Amino acid sequence: MAFNIADLFEYAVDAVAERTAVVAGGVRRTYAELEGRANRLAHHLAERGIGAGDHVGIYAYNSSEFVEAMLAAYKLRAVAINVNYRYVDEELAYLFDNADLAGLVVQARFSPRVAAVRAGLPRLRHVVVIDDGSDTDWSALDGADYEKALAGASPDRDFGARSDDDIYILYTGGSTGMPKGVVWRHEDVFRTLGGGIDLFTGRKLERPTELAERAAAGAGAASFPIPPLMHGAAQWGTLGALFNGNKVVLTARFDAAEAWRLVEREQVNVMSITGDAMARPLVEALTAPGASYDVSSLLAISSSAAIFSPSVKEQFLERLPGVRLTDAIGASESGANGLLMVEKGKTHMKGGPTVQPGPDTTVLGDDGLPLAPGSGVIGRLARSGNVPLRYHKDPERSAATFVELGGTRYAIPGDFALLEADGSITLLGRGSVSINSGGEKIFPEEVEAAVKSHPGVFDAVVVGVPDERWGSRVAAIVQPRPGCEPTLEDVDRHCRSHIAGYKVPRELHLVAEMVRSPSGKPDYPWAERIARAGSHPGSRADP
Repeated sequence: MAFNIADLFEYAVDAVAERTAVVAGGVRRTYAELEGRANRLAHHLAERGIGAGDHVGIYAYNSSEFVEAMLAAYKLRAVAINVNYRYVDEELAYLFDNADLAGLVVQARFSPRVAAVRAGLPRLRHVVVIDDGSDTDWSALDGADYEKALAGASPDRDFGARSDDDIYILYTGGSTGMPKGVVWRHEDVFRTLGGGIDLFTGRKLERPTELAERAAAGAGAASFPIPPLMHGAAQWGTLGALFNGNKVVLTARFDAAEAWRLVEREQVNVMSITGDAMARPLVEALTAPGASYDVSSLLAISSSAAIFSPSVKEQFLERLPGVRLTDAIGASESGANGLLMVEKGKTHMKGGPTVQPGPDTTVLGDDGLPLAPGSGVIGRLARSGNVPLRYHKDPERSAATFVELGGTRYAIPGDFALLEADGSITLLGRGSVSINSGGEKIFPEEVEAAVKSHPGVFDAVVVGVPDERWGSRVAAIVQPRPGCEPTLEDVDRHCRSHIAGYKVPRELHLVAEMVRSPSGKPDYPWAERIARAGSHPGSRADP
């Protein structure tokens, strides 16, 4: 028996076949139905020559079909490849080629983008198109209709044995650069992201069937991972819930009011979000004039992958006092690194979140050794134990990120951090986007948290722009709240009560709408373009 993604799902199917597995866009599937459809798609792909080790792209909004396609690939011992639906032709062509796609499952509305780059993809052998009601003409793809493909294939589970060593790949773009594929063994990614290790106790699951056995003994819960399934947080929110026999609620596109309606209708127990990009609209929709949602079923909200600022945490705690709020840190290259139970009045943030580290998580100094708690030295967040194998087709970056030090293999994704005296870890941000002003290193996340706590600010991203005297100066790109127009002086006064003077923004650029990735991460290249286009020296006096 293997700690394999497909196997873990099948154990749950055998334990709770008639329980609801997925609710998405008006579609409801039981575990048995989801299994049957995934089996049919797997058989269809196999008939078209897709097999073990082949890469199958999934290019779609959140849907039952997205989940079915992931499971179908893993059932064949193939590799599901996540495709960012915001990519334009050049990015898609790069990803499809870099990922060595042999097959692709694509939502009809995205088919023209695939057609535009198909000629340069000789390895792409077969395309399956999901009818999404958009009436998009996808005939240029010469693909198969998703539902017809399923109708013509077997629903049987008659696949060969699988392994802990089967491959899972997650493409991550982060905040800069072209996407890169993080290559994991199934067991390792399950241990770090799918529930295979308890984040609080460090206990490792001993048998692959344990989660399914617990599922059969309980009533099941309802989980609502709001971010796109093309990102790891939602994929593992979904897969982890399925391994545990829970109901997964999905929404194609984020809408705060609709999210609360789904919480009420589906009696959601656990909601997963990514930082302020989702948290702010959610808390404001909850308290909008005339809003009335029954959220009594909600037990927990977890935020990961993006900054969840103190002011928004406090608003959630005030509006939902009985709901457990957690802040998590992690990366595609390392998995879950730590978790914090948020308490009212204790949401001060020095940079990113301060969390209790998970098993095997530490902070390394420049000498490659773990730092002592409370040293005050900024180091790099690292995780040992179950870590990825490499980046796909990138040996140079692999050697820099997955490193053996003192006989221990670490994943070091590039986050700077402090190991506090009590053993907790404060995440400071990525060195690739830090700002060096007069020799002082400034982490954008810390400044963003201070700016976003201003009552007239809805969202903010902070970047560095060139400065003749200081090398770089801090610029804030701000989306104001409706009816507000904060000035640089307003933001300056407010921030100085939260952060040191050298970190305070010297420039303020107001935008009608903030650009972020679908996962909620800042689009720093876009923010830099906005800042540089409007930058002018002397926007504010130096401290």
